[in-house]
Formats: sequence, C-alpha cells, structure tokens
Amino acid sequence: MPNSVHAARWISQLTAEGWDIYIFPSLRAELNPSFHHVSIFAPSLTYSIQGSSRSVQCVRWTGLFSFLDKMLSLVFRKPVDFFWKLALTWVIRLLKPDFIQSLEIQHAAYLVLSVREQFKNDFPKWAVTNWGNDIFLFGRFFEHAEKIRSILRYCDYYSAECHRDVNLAMEMGYRGKILPVIPNAGGYNLERIMGFRQGGAVSARKVILLKGYQNWAGRALVGLRSLARCADVLNGYRVVIFAASPDVVMAANLFSQDTGIPVDILPNSNHDAMLRLHGQARIYIGLNISDGISISSLEAILMGAFPIQSCTACSDEWIVNGVNGFIVPPEDPDIIAVAIREAVLNDSLVDSANEYNKKLARERLDEKIIEPQVIAMYKEILAERDN
Repeated sequence: MPNSVHAARWISQLTAEGWDIYIFPSLRAELNPSFHHVSIFAPSLTYSIQGSSRSVQCVRWTGLFSFLDKMLSLVFRKPVDFFWKLALTWVIRLLKPDFIQSLEIQHAAYLVLSVREQFKNDFPKWAVTNWGNDIFLFGRFFEHAEKIRSILRYCDYYSAECHRDVNLAMEMGYRGKILPVIPNAGGYNLERIMGFRQGGAVSARKVILLKGYQNWAGRALVGLRSLARCADVLNGYRVVIFAASPDVVMAANLFSQDTGIPVDILPNSNHDAMLRLHGQARIYIGLNISDGISISSLEAILMGAFPIQSCTACSDEWIVNGVNGFIVPPEDPDIIAVAIREAVLNDSLVDSANEYNKKLARERLDEKIIEPQVIAMYKEILAERDN
C-alpha cells in the first residue's frame, strides 16, 4: 500500500543493504513521504515525488498503460483491474525479480495471485506478509477464504506479526516456510523517541488518547460511551481522538457538551507527532473487532501510555491483562468503563505498567534488535534462491 507508513518503515530497514528495491502499488493512493531509496512503478502520470534527498525514483508505466487505465476508469467510474494486472505482469517480466513480497493480503497478495498463474513454474520466490485483519477476519468469509487458501498454497514464505496469525495460516493449509514473527512496522530508535515522552510519572499525565476509527472494524463510538460512564472521575482530563471518522467527531462534540470534558480532534499528523501524543497520554484506548498487534498499542507501550486494547487484536502476546495494560471486549462499554476507571484511579498500576513496558520495549521493539533479524531473514531467502 503506497500510502502506508508501516510499509515505508518496514522497507526502510533494507535500504542500506545495497539491494534494488522496487515498489508496485496495490491500490491507487499517494506515496507516503516516509518512503526512501526505492523505485516505484507509478500507476498514473499524476504521481509526484517531493524532495530529491529521498532518492525515490518514479518509474512511469508506459504512456499506453497510464492512458488506458485513466480513460477506462473514467468511463466505468471505478478502477479497471485488467490494466492493473497487465502492468504488474509487464513489470515482473521486465525486472525478473529475485524475490516478490506482498505486504498485506487483501490488496497486494490478491493482485499477485491474479497474475501468478500466467508464469507457470517460472515465477519468482514469493513471500506473503499478513497484516491486521487479513486472515483473522477475512479468513472467516467464504469468498475471501478461497483466495487466501490459494495464496497460501502458492507462496513460498509467510510472515505475520503474531503467532495467532501463523497458527491460522497453518489451519488454512499453509505448509511452506514460516518467517520470524516481527511487528509489521519494524523496530524503533528508542534513544531518539524517548525524548518525545513527557517528563515525570505517567500517573501525572492528564490526557486520554482514543483511536478514532468507527467503521467495519473500528469501534471508537463504544470508547466514547465507555468514557461517558467514567465522567465522574475525569475532572481535569482531556480526551484526544486521532484518526476520527465523521460520526466520531459528531459524537465527541456531544460527549464534551454532556460531560464537560474537553475533547480535541487531532488532524492528520506525522509519525513523530503521534509518538509525542502517546508520550503525553496516561491512557490509550484502541477498540476494534479485528486487528493484528495494533501498532498504536505498541506505541502506547513504548511511550508510557497505559494501553486498553480490545481482545480481537493479538495483544495478549504483549499485554498481561491487569499488569501492563487491559484487554477488553470491543463492544461492551460497561466492561471497558471498569478498565478506564481503574487506570484513572490507580496511580501505582499505570506507573508500574510503565516500568514493565519499558523493559518490554527494550527487549522486543528496539530497532537494534529487530533490524538485524529482518536483514538476516532476507539474506537467508536470497541464499535459498541461489541453491
């Protein structure tokens, strides 16, 4: 996904190795500014790359591909997949890559699957990386499950950021090589980002951070209802909502009027600004019916915010319930309210959780630990190709 900061951060771990890295977008979206030192096969002539220091080369499709894609999209008022697939086929034949990796399944891996059979046995080694909902949610729907099984049958390598999704892939028939379980956004420069944290004890912070997705997966409105049930203990606190859907913005305004608790709706912000916000928060709340680790909950762990995360993410591989966070059902405001109330009233809990999570971050989120694992993984794949 060209607009994904997670994809950009993952790929940034590889750019110092001298490998030629080519990006093929799996959907029509702007290129995230965090991409560096890659070549991108742009799906239209409207792509622009800002900042020459990024060393991002924009490799245009031929004028014919771009023209047909644009014209037919206008005629049919929706993307025309035929030319998207034709372009990917052309790119693979042109580059003859040593290795193809699909970062995400429902867009990237589906696209690769759609062209793979044209190559018979002459297809490069293929790795598929599972993101958040890819198998945990979509694997439960028949029309997606069949495609996912086909992908798992054809691909040579599979990676996921939690053991839950490795087990699900194996249940769906995967028999290839399992790559190391590593967060899909890679590691963090802990020395740099520790400066983003508010000084003093976490229990002195007066910000509650809510992830604002309300859609087919997100349940931010449940979070607001939970906070309303705790209004009596939130005097002096400020609620900050990021990535807020329009209906969440409306509900947040009514919540603030009804409770008197100030609410800030955060505009789109860069990654460093989001880390700083986590570093000011006492509590982070993330609710959805499906997710992977949830990068936001990892960043709460990093920055000291006490995480309250729905049980539908694989947070139980990071959070010990009641020790360094709470794991809650995504659609029960009463249970979530109990967790919020405890995290507001129990200073020793949030301070001890911060110490626990500092150690967890050093052991499992430091880029000095993760990046060498990632590079070794790719070197092993390339070595197997040569044998």
